[in-house]
Amino acid sequence: MSEKISLSMTIPDELKGMRLDQALAKLLPDFSRTQIQEWIKNANVIVDNAHRKARDTVQGGEKISIDAMPKIQPAWEAQPITLDVMYEDDTLLVINKPTGMVVHPAAGNPDHTLLNALLHYCPQLNHLPRAGIIHRLDKDTSGLLVIAKTQPAWMRLLIQMKKRSITRIYQAIVCGLLISGGSIAEPIGRHPLQRKRMTITDTGKKAITHYRIIEKYRNHTRVKVQLETGRTHQIRVHMAHIRHPLLGDQTYGGRLQLPRNASPELIALLRTFKHQALHASELELIHPTTQKPIHFQAPIPDDMQKLIEVLRNDIHST
Repeated sequence: MSEKISLSMTIPDELKGMRLDQALAKLLPDFSRTQIQEWIKNANVIVDNAHRKARDTVQGGEKISIDAMPKIQPAWEAQPITLDVMYEDDTLLVINKPTGMVVHPAAGNPDHTLLNALLHYCPQLNHLPRAGIIHRLDKDTSGLLVIAKTQPAWMRLLIQMKKRSITRIYQAIVCGLLISGGSIAEPIGRHPLQRKRMTITDTGKKAITHYRIIEKYRNHTRVKVQLETGRTHQIRVHMAHIRHPLLGDQTYGGRLQLPRNASPELIALLRTFKHQALHASELELIHPTTQKPIHFQAPIPDDMQKLIEVLRNDIHST
């Protein structure tokens, strides 16, 4: 089901020179450009108290009002799946997603996703785009996700994501020994031949990742990673690009390399750790109602914590 949406926003200065429909598609990624063009054509979009055409150029600073009915979204099934709820109030929900859970139904994963679980936990989310999910995590990445429970909260959180004012911090274990922290600024796009992979490419979208060392082991490093942008597989692609892929990454990690003289326990664990060692551990945002900053932390999952302990013990055993 869908309900009428009423949105108000200001065109950011950085979108100056874009067509109106392109600018709105940037600000409203949950709606297709075709749908936005229909809204403009049907006078559902008001720009500075006037109707404009989709091809009109924006200058930045325009006041936008949208009153429209989105297309009916698929009738996703509500399914009773346990959720690890870290925080909840009348307007938002923060979930600690486990490894192995897909966020949104898609080809190959039509159900038993986070979205299906959310619809069972909070049926009112059926009226929001993507059941109020503001951002995503890969299937095999665990950690914090924020979900809006109302249409105004959804819009405000979406704008925060667009302005990059939501802070997302991850912990990861990478292969090899890093000498120091740093930043990676390399554009990321779809791989031209392997469509399920992303890659560094000049034609890709801007992507910036910051990382710093938390702890060094004998042949691995635990790092804290902060995203400045949010591209698909960004951390995994960037760390692989600097030749420090995430431990366990089945897509970008390459062949498993066992440390020389590693303990039997570590060897066994490395051989069976079949997902990227990546956890979205911290999230900070402005509450959409109180307008005050709120901060959340999620503990490292048990399998990753076990890996950390075994890596530490391996240092002491050599």
